[in-house]
Amino acid sequence: MTMLTLNPGRLTALGRSELTLLVRNRAALSLAVLMPLLMVFILRSSLSGAEGAEAVGVATLTGGIGMVLILVVHMNLVSAYVARREELVLKRLRTGEATDLEIIAGTALPAAVLALGQIIVLAVAGAAVLDVPMPRNPLLLAVAVLAGIVVLAGLSALVSSVTRTVETAGLTTLPLFLATALGSGLFLPADALPDVVASLCELLPLSGVMTLVRAGWSGAGDADLVGASLVTLAWTVNSVFAVPRWFRWEPRR
Repeated sequence: MTMLTLNPGRLTALGRSELTLLVRNRAALSLAVLMPLLMVFILRSSLSGAEGAEAVGVATLTGGIGMVLILVVHMNLVSAYVARREELVLKRLRTGEATDLEIIAGTALPAAVLALGQIIVLAVAGAAVLDVPMPRNPLLLAVAVLAGIVVLAGLSALVSSVTRTVETAGLTTLPLFLATALGSGLFLPADALPDVVASLCELLPLSGVMTLVRAGWSGAGDADLVGASLVTLAWTVNSVFAVPRWFRWEPRR
């Protein structure tokens, strides 16, 4: 089977099956839907002392987009990949017509759609509630969100390879969650970090994505869009080459 082919019909069927499993798993569905809302509320509270109501609102919404990506896509997908692997679902799917890429992408499809839906609601309703202008460059914002989903889907597949059980997924996803929350500007502005630390944090998986998200919303002209795009592209390319090599299809015994 070739890794880089996609059949829309098979991809949709796999995504529909995964969505059914997600809906039946009330705990995973609740985590994916409610946790981002809780984290946005916490984020809003942590920024309440900042100057400027509009600046706080924009920071809350852009940070909320990052939270949706890391919680709904990454943390949910690692658990999904591990569960399907340990239940031999992935192994059985490989014996059929679906390619490896279709299986991996089909498993990620419901989480990606759910994340996109939550981000749209957050952007529209959040902007209205917080009295914040709508994104000035919605195309850039959309590209940044899609790039973030691709990067995190690839990283989730890789993290699942070192995750033995669904129960331990909470531990293996924690490093990226903390690194993103603290180093990619979700809770703490990058200029509040020491110069050396800030430079290193710019290389984190979602740092480039979040720079593009903020630029897409505020239209800031001083954002390093070229550097952010290169970092995002590098993580995407690395994932594309790393997933076929290290993704585990067999249960870990």
